[in-house]
Amino acid sequence: MIVIIDYQAGNLTSVVRSLKALGVEGAVTQDPAVVAQASRVIFPGVGAAGQAMATLRELGLDQALRQSCQRGIPILGICLGAQIILEGSEENDATCLGLLPGRTRALPRVQDLKIPHMGWNRVRFLKDHPVFKELPEGAEYYFVHSYYPAPDQASMVLGVTDHGIEFPSAIGWRNLVATQFHPEKSGRFGLQILENFLAWDGTHAE
Repeated sequence: MIVIIDYQAGNLTSVVRSLKALGVEGAVTQDPAVVAQASRVIFPGVGAAGQAMATLRELGLDQALRQSCQRGIPILGICLGAQIILEGSEENDATCLGLLPGRTRALPRVQDLKIPHMGWNRVRFLKDHPVFKELPEGAEYYFVHSYYPAPDQASMVLGVTDHGIEFPSAIGWRNLVATQFHPEKSGRFGLQILENFLAWDGTHAE
């Protein structure tokens, strides 16, 4: 069962629609017991880190996510879901899930570049990963964000994007992978990422 976690952070309809385009039904849930039965977990979201974490704790989904991660269930974080998997966030000075070591940081205001970073941009993938296979080098993906995930360990950065600075836009470790961009809003290359995730067994070379 493919589970899409609903923690009142929006952005679920596009994910459900993209999975249907791939011939897959995703179960949207706020129930930790349903998350416990998942064969894969998609953790999307938009909004503020502090409120998101408060909702996750209230629903018991924080522990459900930690347990899924510990069991080796493949997990895909998207946008806010890529940020609050770290230990903390500069946004609201929030304490987050701690699935990966590191902290989410604010994009700096550089020259005349707009914050939030909104629109299409490239991702330079730094290493091979099953979720990002068969993607052309010049492909662009859709971003909407003012913060970015910054893992403590460079080995956990799978891809980077430039917007005034070069920031991590794809991160992961073991059975967890996450993108700051929105695969579900990134056309055929985004669908390729989702399709790759659905076929991934949660392992890859470190």
